[in-house]
Amino acid sequence: METVRVGLGERSYDILIGPGLLGRAGGLIGPYLPRPFAAIVTDETVAGIHLEPLRAALAAEGIASEAVILPPGEATKSMANVTLVVERLLGLKVERDDLVIALGGGVIGDLAGFAAAILRRGVGFVQVPTTLLAQVDSSVGGKTGVNSPHGKNLIGAFHQPRLVLADIDILATLPPREFLAGYAEVVKYGLLGDAAFFDWLEAHGSALRDGDTLARLHAVRRSCEMKADIVARDEHERGDRALLNLGHTFGHALEAATGYSARLLHGEGVAIGMALAFEVSARMGLCAQEAPSRVAAHLAAMGMKHRLADIPGDLPDAEGLIALMGQDKKVRQGRLTFILVRGIGQAFVTREADMAVVRAVLGEGLAAR
Repeated sequence: METVRVGLGERSYDILIGPGLLGRAGGLIGPYLPRPFAAIVTDETVAGIHLEPLRAALAAEGIASEAVILPPGEATKSMANVTLVVERLLGLKVERDDLVIALGGGVIGDLAGFAAAILRRGVGFVQVPTTLLAQVDSSVGGKTGVNSPHGKNLIGAFHQPRLVLADIDILATLPPREFLAGYAEVVKYGLLGDAAFFDWLEAHGSALRDGDTLARLHAVRRSCEMKADIVARDEHERGDRALLNLGHTFGHALEAATGYSARLLHGEGVAIGMALAFEVSARMGLCAQEAPSRVAAHLAAMGMKHRLADIPGDLPDAEGLIALMGQDKKVRQGRLTFILVRGIGQAFVTREADMAVVRAVLGEGLAAR
């Protein structure tokens, strides 16, 4: 087991990374519990695989548990389900000093964390992420929330977990498409701030994809180290933390355009968004022409969606996608925020993107469908 510390003063916490952590959850979570009880929030898919092993691990340490089980999928991230979870937790008599365990991917982590943030004005929670995307991104940093018809993650709060348990073994249960969607967030860390890590991913990505435990451990640890460092510098996303949104301005618009459905998973939107961000950067003369080709080549070699043409079904035109970007929570004074690059590992935040270039890149991508 390896430990990455998220340094936030009195809100600091550990990310524990390694194989077999779910089976040790009782001993690892127990010290954070004021009484031997925990409420678990999960979804139907995850519950069918991981809920009973978690409950057994808790019971082995004398910890009772109750579970709230939601439908799977991005559509679950709604205020209606927040209300459902909060009312159920109140019905279970969850106290202010108790802990809620979020067992699942990014949807469950975001929703359960938000429910914990508003329940009794804030109860603690523990993240037990069951997807690669959640282990390297959404479980770390305290962003919680749900979607609105107006856009993604527009309702939420910053609420840091007390502990994150990233069990590498759990990744073996993921469908290939889900794993690759999470891998997009791993690639993101290399592209935004660590060119050497991207070099490593080019060499070891296939081993990581195919189940190599040591490769997966290194990738999750390095991703968490980078996110922890950025979050410690900028917890509430007023500066450097926005770099973590590389690919997300485009990706969130594409998710909205596809109705937050199985047509496009979050990580797939991020992968396509990163490729678009690199192409816009190259067209604006910010980075070498070879950079977007290298990014696209790696995503393609891994078998990932990386072009607008890879999204099934109809999409809005370029103006329609730009309008969807206008609902992004990073908009300031009506101006879109983009994460662009000066090269691999050299991302930066700007509100000065050339929208004519953005329109052209989107238009060309849509025309190729």
